[in-house]
Amino acid sequence: MPSDALFTGHRAYRTERMMDKVMRYVFSIVAASTVILLIGIFAFLLQNGIGMFQKVHPFAFFFGTNWNPNALAGAAWGMLPLAVSTLLVAVGALTFAIPFGLSLAIYLAYLAPKRTREILKPVIEMIAGIPSVVLGLIGLLFLSPLVARSFHLSNGLSALTASLLVGITVVPTIASLCEDALSSVPGRLREASLALGATEWTTIRRVLLPSAASGILAATMLGLGRAIGETMVVLMVAGNSLAMPNGFLDPVRPMTATIAIEIREVVMGDLHWKALFAVGLTLFVMSFLLNTVTDFFLYKKKNT
Repeated sequence: MPSDALFTGHRAYRTERMMDKVMRYVFSIVAASTVILLIGIFAFLLQNGIGMFQKVHPFAFFFGTNWNPNALAGAAWGMLPLAVSTLLVAVGALTFAIPFGLSLAIYLAYLAPKRTREILKPVIEMIAGIPSVVLGLIGLLFLSPLVARSFHLSNGLSALTASLLVGITVVPTIASLCEDALSSVPGRLREASLALGATEWTTIRRVLLPSAASGILAATMLGLGRAIGETMVVLMVAGNSLAMPNGFLDPVRPMTATIAIEIREVVMGDLHWKALFAVGLTLFVMSFLLNTVTDFFLYKKKNT
């Protein structure tokens, strides 16, 4: 009997070891597939967009101030107004989302009762699931008229309106990641600060926030990447003006909206087609660099 049990145990052990090897191979294949997919997307964008720079000088493309592919007297391919519009909306969104998201994170991590935290955190994360087109409709029907009345504009389709709505989409990302960063700060730091006579707010401001600074910065960078990549909201409420914007009250057309609007009108393989893929390649590189910087700070936080 003992020998049978020993044999059965040995067979079970060998089965488990085999399953471990199989799962290791499966996860390795999945990880490799992700890298291959990323490289494939970059190669696809590069293959379709690199031809643009054979006809248009890169300096004229990246720093030109006029984007007019359909001009009869000579097309213009300067994407600087598109890039400025993208950054204007993204910076405006973060200006709204960072204070709001960080305040929510502080409340959830340190101030909210357990029951409130269990209810509020899923609600905040559900905001990320709201379709962009719904936010766009809200912007068109309510926010845009409000902005127009408040600033005496003919219409409220502007970078400000787009920034506020994109900020709403970014808040869950920043709030959730900042809350995770704040919750990971050792509790003994808070207890020591309070024991020395510091107030709750002083402890949060002078001890806890600096300790979680790298995580908060990583959350901000991810939020910036989310804001740069937003398409439907800016397509509906940004105003879609190709002129160089002078401020948040001007209508703008970010790079994502430009691709969405013009890709339907181009002939596959022509210069306009290649120009849009070059814009998409620029967006990809921007997002990749932002994610790389974010990973660096997360790695730094993990190893400190």
